[in-house]
Amino acid sequence: MASIYFAGTYKPMMCGIADYTSYLTRMISAGKWGVLSFDLKKYGGPRTQNNGLDTDRVWYGIPGSYEFSSSHIRQGLEKLDADNDDSILWLQHETGIWSDNQQLITMLKELNIPKVVTFHTLHFQSTETPSGLRQQQFDLLQKLLPHVDAITVFSRGVYHAVTSAFPEYASKVHVLKHGIHSYPDVYQLSREEAKEKLHDFLLYEADIDQETKEKLHTQRTFLDPNTVVLGQTGFLCQFKQSESLYLMKDNLQKMIPNKNIVAVRIGSARDDHQKQYAQNLREQRVDSNKYLIETMLPQDILPLAQRAFDINFCWPSECTQSGILAHALGAGATIAGRDLEGVGETLEEAGQLVDTDLLNLLLSVRDLILNPKIALKAEEKALKYAIELSWKRQALKHHKLAQNILHPTPSWIPSFLNLKIHSRAQMEPNMVRV
Repeated sequence: MASIYFAGTYKPMMCGIADYTSYLTRMISAGKWGVLSFDLKKYGGPRTQNNGLDTDRVWYGIPGSYEFSSSHIRQGLEKLDADNDDSILWLQHETGIWSDNQQLITMLKELNIPKVVTFHTLHFQSTETPSGLRQQQFDLLQKLLPHVDAITVFSRGVYHAVTSAFPEYASKVHVLKHGIHSYPDVYQLSREEAKEKLHDFLLYEADIDQETKEKLHTQRTFLDPNTVVLGQTGFLCQFKQSESLYLMKDNLQKMIPNKNIVAVRIGSARDDHQKQYAQNLREQRVDSNKYLIETMLPQDILPLAQRAFDINFCWPSECTQSGILAHALGAGATIAGRDLEGVGETLEEAGQLVDTDLLNLLLSVRDLILNPKIALKAEEKALKYAIELSWKRQALKHHKLAQNILHPTPSWIPSFLNLKIHSRAQMEPNMVRV
């Protein structure tokens, strides 16, 4: 069985890709994975307080996002006792992690080991190139694809963008969707039960200001049966356009005057840019039914909050995929979001409310509030999607692809089978199946 050695950020680094890799490694058989990550002191950035992971399989030795080389990777593989005959190097790619493209290409070219790269931030709706890729992404792939055995992408949209730009490398491109969490203790709660639990956490456990606690208590924000909570979680990044959450609340209130519509934004800032954005959001709250609760939700509370919201709102200006959606779908949450890049594709596949136009989405949310059966159907589809794309299944798909690369199908397959396989590949993306 193949051993996969992931390269990139990893816990305790506070990073979406670090989380992504840790979720995969938890589902891979012991001894069949390792991680080559960055020196914790030199890499910098915020960290989680407790990673709770098997650090015996992790090597924190890559100097930094600008100071990496093939020799560092070889050193890490040697430290983790990698077997070159049955091992594969699997990079997690995002521009901020591997900041020097030419250095990355040189490293991959010099490594004599099977290599896969998962691209977390490729676009397919850009106007910069005919394929929908951004120009910088096109330039990187043009140089990188000859030196890897495969790349994986999270959406069919990205798959078609890459394969249309580089048809000669289509066989190297695979769709391997982002894993989805499962929170049975959360999705088995009714929305009322989830709201009550979130109410208690915010009032009695959360590190938030006393004024906000008193406001939540006196207004019974999560306890009033006539209140509809429109919510959003995650870091306070300007690309998430949380001001649209407040705009959506205002318009819904006009449309449904007999309901009390409340907007709740919960999140924290992790750098100076986000702190400034948080200040801008504070200034936009002009009535008492708009909250900005500045705190980082613990791992067990995040899905509870998403379940408690009547609608989770997602209207980013910049996105490719979203880890926050992976939590929300696994919590049985109802999501209304923007049909943009990979986020839009995920929401559509998961049966959520999605549109390219904010007004059209507003009308869909109004209909959902007035017809609870729509929300129930969306919850059921979210949970079905979470089962289909569970982390366990996605981990198995990683191993299947690794096995296929290390032990490819023999060339003596009968010609009629080759024809069938070729025809099917022309019709749909390379989806890794188990």
